[in-house]
Amino acid sequence: MRGIAAAAPRFGLIRRTITRAPGLGGEDYDAVIDAEFDARRDAGDFAVYWQAHGLRYGIPQATVARVREGEELLVNLSRGVLHDVAARFGTFTVLHITAQHGTLARRLTVRGRETSADIARRLSRPTPAMPDGLTVITVSNDGAPEDTVHEALNLLTRDSAP
Repeated sequence: MRGIAAAAPRFGLIRRTITRAPGLGGEDYDAVIDAEFDARRDAGDFAVYWQAHGLRYGIPQATVARVREGEELLVNLSRGVLHDVAARFGTFTVLHITAQHGTLARRLTVRGRETSADIARRLSRPTPAMPDGLTVITVSNDGAPEDTVHEALNLLTRDSAP
């Protein structure tokens, strides 16, 4: 997503709040502990929130206004909240970026945030189907990152001016 935003600045990135230690890379995020996440959720700070991979994630409430003002934003979501996102934000496009298990295993290992056992457990889970009723663009991310960015941008912008 950083590559897409860098190549086409019309796409902004949503900064997620995550119950993950700070500075682990991969994206810019607000690191919080569980108690702070709960307090922020209870205060209505999140437009959407979910749990995955032993962590909790939240999308800032302010994102709703940004989308309504016409910003085109990218965010990494769980399939389990896609219908919640559609209900909260209206029409949106799912950019489904896929990779083969071998590619994922290598990248997760290099990332260094999960143990070998965590990675094996993650990769052994069945991949749920994409929820019905959503606009989905699928892009393979098994090759060079710049190829994935190029393909994603072509598909995302084919019906509108860049």
